[in-house]
Amino acid sequence: MAKRARKKKVAPARRAADAPVKLTDKDKKTLKSIVGMGDRVVKIAGLSRAPHLDIPSRSLSNVKFNKSKRFIEMGKGTNKRELFNLSQAKSYMQTMLVASGCKQLIEQGKSTSIRGMYYLLKHTIEGTKEETFNEQSECDPVIEDVEVSLNALREELHVYASNRGSIVGNLVFDDSGDEIDCSRMGSGGYTIPSICEPDIIQFKKCEADFILHVEKDTVWRRFNEDKFWRTHNCILTHGGGQPPRGVRRLLHRMHHELELPVYCLLDNDPWGYYIYSVIKQGSINLAYESRRMAIPGAKFMGLRSKDYDRCELTPSVTIKLSDQDIKRAKQIASYPWFKDKKPWQKEIQTMLKNGFKLEVEALISKDISYVTEQYVPDRLEDRDFLD
Repeated sequence: MAKRARKKKVAPARRAADAPVKLTDKDKKTLKSIVGMGDRVVKIAGLSRAPHLDIPSRSLSNVKFNKSKRFIEMGKGTNKRELFNLSQAKSYMQTMLVASGCKQLIEQGKSTSIRGMYYLLKHTIEGTKEETFNEQSECDPVIEDVEVSLNALREELHVYASNRGSIVGNLVFDDSGDEIDCSRMGSGGYTIPSICEPDIIQFKKCEADFILHVEKDTVWRRFNEDKFWRTHNCILTHGGGQPPRGVRRLLHRMHHELELPVYCLLDNDPWGYYIYSVIKQGSINLAYESRRMAIPGAKFMGLRSKDYDRCELTPSVTIKLSDQDIKRAKQIASYPWFKDKKPWQKEIQTMLKNGFKLEVEALISKDISYVTEQYVPDRLEDRDFLD
């Protein structure tokens, strides 16, 4: 009887998790900042003082408009978050917990979503019935607190948001090693990623003359289906309403690095005005990000308050302004970056006088392709934009 052959023992394959993580210079800098935050707390405690964190204030009172740079900047105001203050103890703990979670991600060379960060850190505190975070709405602002405290971007903390927004047009770029030709992305376009930094997205070829950013996917689809970007040699983007940080960052990079003008086609309502304000000057809540997201050169193409008469629209497509709309419009008119601009004051006052607002889709009442074949081409030709 033949002897059974012995199986040769094979050493188990080394798990990827065991491989050493190669940190980038940016990773090393961010880790140093996180460790520094912890060291400062330890030092304070060593001096028999109450451990605390100084969190830069992200309130309107700590935001200023830089007229020379033409975007919003954060001031130097801070809020003290103390461990031994009963009303602040939990938020103090949450801040340190998020910083620790980010340190863990960087050291492991991994990233997670803001939702994933919530679940990574959520647990019941030992010996109590208290949860570290009850809802994600508790965790999200703490992530922003850590960002601004460390002067680090969310992407540098290895945390990302869900992708939202699309792009199509005469542009080729490299995304994490894959070549993306935005002129060959079909009816859905290319989904703009949450992280659009140069180490992820590298522009390869651009033949476009400008960028047209529209507010909603529904309008974007009309432009894409009509191949507006091809006939007018442009790049077409949308942000699904209020554009997320990834969309704003990509627009910023294309504007500055590719030297492309940005035109915004948004609804004629306070929300559309606010979206334009965020794209152009930056947002109040994320004022610390303005230097890499705000586009002071962006232009507001429309819809305009005068378009009801100019485009000969009918009353059936108007939407009556609510009390909240009126209040919001007046707030926007008082923004420092709008209050001294007579064209914008006239624009907002005309809308208030009209007593109604208009969505871009209202132009469909003229013709299904009126916006792509008539409205935008006319605005491009007459250069009638708001700045």
